[in-house]
Amino acid sequence: MSKNLRERAEITAGEVQDILGVLPGDHSKEVADAVEHAIIRALIEERERCATIAQQCHEGDAQKAERVADEIRRVRSVLISNLTAMR
Repeated sequence: MSKNLRERAEITAGEVQDILGVLPGDHSKEVADAVEHAIIRALIEERERCATIAQQCHEGDAQKAERVADEIRRVRSVLISNLTAMR
């Protein structure tokens, strides 16, 4: 079964609260929000890293490198839009 980002953040928040011995109602939303934001930041940073690596790997063919980097950035924009819409 596929889980969306928010569901994963809530599950992780529950696990963190269990580890810390915190009651489930204590700042559950804030913890889930923090986990969700951390995942989003990591995804965005990885997309940027991929774009940079793509450009470095295709230095001899600047046009091809730019197309690959543009596609990675396009996917990043779609990802950000989808994640924002899930809120």
